[in-house]
Amino acid sequence: MTDNWPFLNKVQPFIKTNWEAAGFQQPTSVQHHTAEPILKGCDIIAESPTGTGKTLAYVLPLLEKIKPDQKHVQAVIIAPSRELVMQIFDVIVEWKKGSDLRAASLIGGANIKKQQEKLKKHPHIIVGTPGRVSELIKIKKLKMHEVKTVVLDETDHLLIPEHRSTIQGIIKSTLRDRQLLCFSATLRKEVEQELNDLTNEAEFVRIKRTNEESTKVKHQFLVCDQRDKIKILQKFARLEGMHALVFVKDIGNLTVYAEKLNYHHVNVGILHSEAKKMERAKILQAFEGGEFPLLLATDIAARGIDIQDLPYVIHADLPNEEGYIHRSGRTGRAGNEGTVISLVNRGEAERLTKLAKKLDIKLQRIVYERGKMIEK
Repeated sequence: MTDNWPFLNKVQPFIKTNWEAAGFQQPTSVQHHTAEPILKGCDIIAESPTGTGKTLAYVLPLLEKIKPDQKHVQAVIIAPSRELVMQIFDVIVEWKKGSDLRAASLIGGANIKKQQEKLKKHPHIIVGTPGRVSELIKIKKLKMHEVKTVVLDETDHLLIPEHRSTIQGIIKSTLRDRQLLCFSATLRKEVEQELNDLTNEAEFVRIKRTNEESTKVKHQFLVCDQRDKIKILQKFARLEGMHALVFVKDIGNLTVYAEKLNYHHVNVGILHSEAKKMERAKILQAFEGGEFPLLLATDIAARGIDIQDLPYVIHADLPNEEGYIHRSGRTGRAGNEGTVISLVNRGEAERLTKLAKKLDIKLQRIVYERGKMIEK
């Protein structure tokens, strides 16, 4: 096993033990290509599809680099949503087992006094949302001068106008010799250019899905009138084995879809950015437990959500190219099979065809007949 990945021959015993306990045989491509450069202290800009193990790609080398005998914060990981922060934090908690490393999560909306108490326990690793991390730096409760590594997870969504100055401020609060690790499923050209200015001779790692991985996810579409999308979702909800994350474009549409589906006695969950943390956690738990077949979500709410073995993603409203990649990546994670279904009107069908060609995706048309989804 370690022959496949020299990195594992260099790490502390607790990392090896946790790797073996997880039952992993070999690293994913992004893990293989980034571990050694991270250990060496290089800046990294990595683009790799969703579900390819990006979190572990930086977490494992970070755990190796942290010096547990030192009391200050040594690594700060920034993520754009509360859910993604907690997901990353859970990964760190799981993989630091057997070590003396300490970690803390800092998210917006949570009690800031309690988070200041967390910082008094001298965590080595911080995972947080941009606003809260910046706030704690400004009031001098989070000291950044000894931070060796900053990670930007889902970089493309951190360097949007509303977060850009906050992210730049966090980076500027560290010393110049810090390491910057940038990971994302998609990187727009303007983001790449900005990262070139922020990083120091960064190594660029771009990972594509292998043909084998690509064929494990089917991309299908069903053409219908806009007003019939609700009816189609009703029918899908009653199919055996249906368990789908259904994406809509905004909270307004989400409310309309949910109300109409509930009126027709279809039990659905809803996930949007205005819901409180505990409420969102309960909805996700209920969905994963199979309490309802459809979970309606907006893009912002579903950022970073990792639902185990999710068989279906449904685009009720067709997104742009970047949105399609991120949404679709919620299924078929870590080499599993999955199906992406786009419900499109005739105008959207044309746009979807162009999008699929650009993304090199094979599209399959389906219809709903006699209680089944049938390929045309």
